[in-house]
Amino acid sequence: MKLLIVESPAKSKTISKYLNDMPGDIEYVVKASVGHIRDLPKNNKQAIDIEAGFIPHYEITKGKEKIINELKSASKKADEVLLATDPDREGEAIAWHIKEVVKLENPKRIVFNEITKEAIQEAIKHPREIDDDLRKAQEARRVLDRLVGYDLSGLIWKKVRYGLSAGRVQSPALRILMEREREIRAFIPEKFWTITADVENTKAKDKTKFTLTCDEEPREKELAEKIVKVGERGVWIVDDIKKTERKQSPKAPFITSTLQQTASTRLGFSPSKTMLVAQKLYESGHITYMRTDSTLLSSSAQKQIEKVIVKKYGEKYSKPRVYKNKSKMAQESHEAIRPTNFDLENVGANEEQKKLYKLIWARTVASQMADANISNTKIIVEINSGEIPNFSINGSTVIFDGWMKIDKNGNEKTIELPNVSIKEELKLIEINPEEKQTQPPSRYTEAGLIKELEKRGIGRPSTYATIMKTLADRGYVERKNRTLFPTDTGDVVSSFIEKNFENYISDSFTAEMEDELDEIADGKRDYTKTLKDFYEPFNKIVMSKENIEKITNMGSAPNEFKCPECGGPMVIKLGKNGRFMSCSKFPECSGARTIDGGTIDPPKETGEMCPECKNGKLVERHGRFGKFIACSNYPKCKYIKESENNEERKQNDTGIECPVCKKGTMVERKGRFGIFYSCSNYPKCKNAIKSKPTGDICNECGSLMMEGTKTIPERCSNKSCPNHNPHKFK
Repeated sequence: MKLLIVESPAKSKTISKYLNDMPGDIEYVVKASVGHIRDLPKNNKQAIDIEAGFIPHYEITKGKEKIINELKSASKKADEVLLATDPDREGEAIAWHIKEVVKLENPKRIVFNEITKEAIQEAIKHPREIDDDLRKAQEARRVLDRLVGYDLSGLIWKKVRYGLSAGRVQSPALRILMEREREIRAFIPEKFWTITADVENTKAKDKTKFTLTCDEEPREKELAEKIVKVGERGVWIVDDIKKTERKQSPKAPFITSTLQQTASTRLGFSPSKTMLVAQKLYESGHITYMRTDSTLLSSSAQKQIEKVIVKKYGEKYSKPRVYKNKSKMAQESHEAIRPTNFDLENVGANEEQKKLYKLIWARTVASQMADANISNTKIIVEINSGEIPNFSINGSTVIFDGWMKIDKNGNEKTIELPNVSIKEELKLIEINPEEKQTQPPSRYTEAGLIKELEKRGIGRPSTYATIMKTLADRGYVERKNRTLFPTDTGDVVSSFIEKNFENYISDSFTAEMEDELDEIADGKRDYTKTLKDFYEPFNKIVMSKENIEKITNMGSAPNEFKCPECGGPMVIKLGKNGRFMSCSKFPECSGARTIDGGTIDPPKETGEMCPECKNGKLVERHGRFGKFIACSNYPKCKYIKESENNEERKQNDTGIECPVCKKGTMVERKGRFGIFYSCSNYPKCKNAIKSKPTGDICNECGSLMMEGTKTIPERCSNKSCPNHNPHKFK
């Protein structure tokens, strides 16, 4: 018996069927690790032994004990163990972790880019050892990101606000957004005029009205008025008709970044949603692996595509092509993201999967089709022999649609032009000047930012979606109609990092670091030396910034806004909900206003004195987990009253004991994402769950069970536990 271990349970059934269809008497058992089985602990001091050479200390992921025991039991019965985790560095690292935790003596590694019968059976014939260089590259990335994130985030907690974060790749992405935002703020609009003229041909039997546009956009009103006056009394004559033909080639098949960009612009999917839907399509065997830098297609795939094109559209539409990889680190053994069966145009378990599959199918098939042939025509009209700029109109006609036959979004719009001849006089109907202003550069969309990151060599295919999600989750950007708007918090955090760690978030440094990690994967660079060369000078700079002032103060408020309590001057500060105005004498005076100048109601007094500092009053405040009572002298005094007597807590108390601290009970609260349940012993105990607890304890991991859905009436509150989503772990 041979044991084959994959990452996802969704793959197990399909792969098992393919393997047991192979000739011979070998029995295959397929098990899933359900992703990572261990990770770095949250406490950085315990996570990485820097002095010993940046050695990571891993711990079993909570809830994975049962899975590990099952893998151990199955491996003891197996004659051979095959590790078939995903075909990238992260997959290589997961394979290594399985080997270490399950204590496998000589496991073999197999890889496949698609879950098809042919690919699986071919992979079985070519087992190899775990690639330790690939594993080290992933480990180096993980350790490096943890060290940078931990050190930078810790400093930001002290100097900006608790709970914020920074990262090796996340921070350069935020910097790019803020650079554009500053350009927009500094932009000074300039006036200009666009001038159009409605004219009519005079020689043709059927008079045709069409609109010409002035070839120049004057910046002065006087010049615009002159063009209009001369045009109104002038003679409009066709000076020239220019015709050109151009060929438009199809785009290369999708790689991770281009799939995310196109799904964002055409389907409105966020990068993380695109990857989630693509993952389901991959696991179902419909597409090849969706994390790739390679635009290559296998010869067998090209032959399949050619058959489909010839059958559906004819031989003249077929033109096999090979696309060069733009990424210098693209792995030649990998393919572009493509369907596994080109005879199927419409597959997927739901609408989202169907839409994304159609997008991938069309892009891949179009990439092997003939060029589109387009005819462009420009009619140039002169007024009064050149006294003012010429007017013109452009049109285009698709002579041969080629690849555009299949990619409807790539279709060129046909603009029919009137039938006129050179030297023909046209009749002016109306000339219209329109005053406009130059516009600032556009803010980035998610698709635009991914394109920019890729262009600058920042990040890799597996990181783009995570970067976007982290920026949003941390409150650094807001997404409005696909456009990314940096928030006040994002502005302050980016400004702080740019000022104090400029070199470490520059394009060149970040891209070079990515190259060094790639060199570790190629066996050309030493793991320990790479991390040491980076971390030692970086850590010194972090330590040197410990004594700088906090940067929540963002400058003086406008003079017209005085403190509502003492009448003194105010300053602009950054709070958890954005910018606000605070009395410059804080904490002696707690007067505050909204950023628009409105008054902010002071905290409600309870009538009690603080038992800790003796001179502060206890007031009711609002926090992440609802109302609580604390000292008015905060931050000098950080006393928080136990909420045993809080009436609102009593009304919402479930009476179910908190399994973490064993002292509090689970209370219903309301946060910015709706209802949730947390320990009444907050902030000493920060245990919180998404849904109402049932009172039962999970027999797998010891966490609280909570109300589920129609299909799962009760489930574990721990996301890593198999009892959280039993269907997923089947």
